[in-house]
Amino acid sequence: MSGEITRVGIVAKSGLLAAADHLDQLASWLRTRNIEPIFDTDTGKLTKAPGDTRSRDDLPRDVDLVVVMGGDGTLLGMATRTALAGRDTPILGVNFGSLGFLTEVRIDELYDVLESVLNGTATFDERAMLAADAYRAREHFDSRIVLNDVVFTKAALSRIIELSVSVGTGLVTKVKADGLIVATATGSTAYNLAAGGPIMHPRADAIVLTPIAPHTLTNRPIVIPGNEVIEVRPQVVSGLEDIYVTYDGQTGYPLQQNDVVRVRRSERTLRLVKAPARSYFEVLREKLKWGERGGRE
Repeated sequence: MSGEITRVGIVAKSGLLAAADHLDQLASWLRTRNIEPIFDTDTGKLTKAPGDTRSRDDLPRDVDLVVVMGGDGTLLGMATRTALAGRDTPILGVNFGSLGFLTEVRIDELYDVLESVLNGTATFDERAMLAADAYRAREHFDSRIVLNDVVFTKAALSRIIELSVSVGTGLVTKVKADGLIVATATGSTAYNLAAGGPIMHPRADAIVLTPIAPHTLTNRPIVIPGNEVIEVRPQVVSGLEDIYVTYDGQTGYPLQQNDVVRVRRSERTLRLVKAPARSYFEVLREKLKWGERGGRE
């Protein structure tokens, strides 16, 4: 595998000054192994000698591995860019601060993990992604690929919104709520979890639909097979309901009556470099105190 890794992309959370020294050390470590470090343009501003730089959009096309330093939000952005580039470039996420669900490698583990990637002994997680296509008056106007979720929400002053939700060719329900989350198994521990949705193991081939603060108790989260196509239609009746769709919590736009957003499993997947000797359940326990008992036994 070492012969395949000739250029490594390096991305840090915007303005993460705490990463500056680590970025310089990483670049030096790579150069001593005849591997070219390529920084994204903003990250290069944090380093003393950035050398070659690329935009974040172009970076996945030009490297064999991407190292992300920051949090899960920074990694989500690179996951989408990698998928849109049509590449299977693996991502190694390094967390600054508390352990992340996606950026699960600690800074003190970075070089051991990098060595394992170079010598071919690293393990990778293949994470499913979602493809979303939006239509207005039956005309396609937007495409996205996300790792975590597609979320439909109301504006701050809007009343409860209504969404018509279909799976495959059949109507599932009309959701009256503050919103709806369509999440991957990876995204199940993000907004979905905060809204009362279930935790799904990242290898589960499934998609979860979770209403946000539903108007009735009969609107419950539902887990469906990963090969289904979900159609969400906003029901904008009075003009007072402002309904927004957001992608991985990073970008989005308002929807109109008769718009349709179709969500399905993407053909692209994300390859994540796994942290050594730490299972998914260990991450759950550390992040969520999952499985721990409260109070006295």
